[in-house]
Amino acid sequence: QEQHTESGGGLVRSGASHTLSCVAIGREFSTYAVAWFRQVPGMEREFVAAIDYSGTSTTYGDSMRGRATISKDKAKNTVFLQMDDVRPEDAAVYYCATRLFGGASQRPADYFAWGQGTQVTVSS
Repeated sequence: QEQHTESGGGLVRSGASHTLSCVAIGREFSTYAVAWFRQVPGMEREFVAAIDYSGTSTTYGDSMRGRATISKDKAKNTVFLQMDDVRPEDAAVYYCATRLFGGASQRPADYFAWGQGTQVTVSS
């Protein structure tokens, strides 16, 4: 059963800013920590950013630290990933993952629900 869905993927121009969305389905994101991971075919899933269930604590992976901002809009039941200065190496499938009442963990194994992913392609 789908618990959340990602959107916002597409073709992004190198150097531009772009925002991905993760929308909860049938539950409240106010009780879930949410993370974004990304994956390129043949490579391991890579941590991008996470926000704890309260929305007050965030953590970022090395690949996009300083260029990504994760935020939670409880009224919209949505978590956003804003990416600035997008680079060709940011092209990947981006996944949203959740854990109940958790902190902003970087470990994929800490998250029990994963979305289908949204593809981001970067044009140079």
